[in-house]
Amino acid sequence: MRRLLFKSFVQGTLTEPAPAPDERALAELAARVSQASHRRLGRALSIREVDAGSCNGCELEIHALGNVLYDLERFGLRFVASPRHADVLLVTGPVSVNMREALERTYRATPDPKWVVACGDCARDGGLYAASPACVGGVSKVLPVDLHIPGCPPTPVVLLRGLLALLESVAADARGGGT
Repeated sequence: MRRLLFKSFVQGTLTEPAPAPDERALAELAARVSQASHRRLGRALSIREVDAGSCNGCELEIHALGNVLYDLERFGLRFVASPRHADVLLVTGPVSVNMREALERTYRATPDPKWVVACGDCARDGGLYAASPACVGGVSKVLPVDLHIPGCPPTPVVLLRGLLALLESVAADARGGGT
């Protein structure tokens, strides 16, 4: 054990430094998300995150949205504890057999209008776990999905862009310009 500890002191850190944040671009993107949510809903966008059987990689990035760098609450986005207060269900991971019913109940408990966002590659099609007998598949096999955010895991900026795309498509549909 001492040898390993000594080696770590001598060798130094093996991780990469964090990328420098682009504060202006992030602020502009988050402001656009806030404007779109207020235009569409007249209030902040409420998000209920549901882990349907993921490896927690996506959850780490989602939780980063609440840290001091991104601080989503300042832009009118907030996470809620109950699906009864949510506008968006942000679902991560492949849907496991054991989580299918819980996910369906959460969807039914969310008031209309509601949107479902499948976050990450596993939520899209089951990812690495698709062949497992414990996996139902992607979120779209259980719920109607309005948006897929790609990535393994998607970065916080990609998550923000996805939420903005969702709000813009919903606004276009409301105006009659959607598909």
